[in-house]
Amino acid sequence: MPHDHGHDHAGAHGHGGHSHAPADFGRAFAIGLALNLAYVFGEAGFGLAGHSLALLADAGHNLSDVLGLAGAWGATALGRRLPSARYTYGLRRSSILTALGNAVLLLVVTGGIAWEAIQRLFHPGHPAGLTIVVVALIGIAVNGVTALLFLSGRKNDLNIRGVFLHMAADALVSAGTAAAGLVILLTGYSLVDPLVSLAISVVIVAGTWSLLRDSLNLSLDAVPEGIDLAAVEAYLRGLPGVVAIHDLHIWGYSTSDTALTAHLVSDEVESSALLPRIAEDMRHRFGIGHATIQLESTEVAAACHLRPAEVI
Repeated sequence: MPHDHGHDHAGAHGHGGHSHAPADFGRAFAIGLALNLAYVFGEAGFGLAGHSLALLADAGHNLSDVLGLAGAWGATALGRRLPSARYTYGLRRSSILTALGNAVLLLVVTGGIAWEAIQRLFHPGHPAGLTIVVVALIGIAVNGVTALLFLSGRKNDLNIRGVFLHMAADALVSAGTAAAGLVILLTGYSLVDPLVSLAISVVIVAGTWSLLRDSLNLSLDAVPEGIDLAAVEAYLRGLPGVVAIHDLHIWGYSTSDTALTAHLVSDEVESSALLPRIAEDMRHRFGIGHATIQLESTEVAAACHLRPAEVI
């Protein structure tokens, strides 16, 4: 017969470790947006004037990062909003969607750059080497400074990591563009311009792949990177008095917050002592800041419709 677990469960809720309000990078976003937006307009203008595909490619890539910066900033702001009756986790998941969108946008723009570079191999232009070098050196400074603004947050938040990777990639792109301009200036070999653009495209795709994979996995509720599901399950099974475990789920509900739910089966555990211990260990040992544990007797567990592993 149906059984309502709402009357027979105890919860351990941990809020800490990897579960916290998103870090405030508002000032970093504002400075980064201002610097990059100004640079995009300047670089595009000089690219058109100097007939440089490398500069135009770099400007297009920087424009995608301006959009990415704006989206990431918006997601960070949304993530700070309190939960509501409709959005009981708040809007922190928007950071996952933004990270995924950032990765997709970067790959699309890079594809456009590569296609134009291939066309330019067959129809080379006459880019101005000195203009390319000067503008690209400014780009190294702009992108490098912006990347440093997000250096501290790149390890704990995929959204911030995406911004950092984009800015660091831009600095690398600008360095390659400067090198191409120098070769053109010294040798007049204009084909180096599209060749460098193609090389830059390969580097960007390689650097973006992990961001795309991780953000896609989080959007599908995969166990976040760095958390060992087997280790968590072994810990729970090894708790005193626990004879079985089922309905174990671990997922990220933002780019920096992790949640867990599980049913523990025991006929002798005192929940008032065990649940706080589980919450503490989840935070400090596994980086899971929001743990919800349901305790069940063997009799209740036998009737639990969520007990089979294939039932979600």
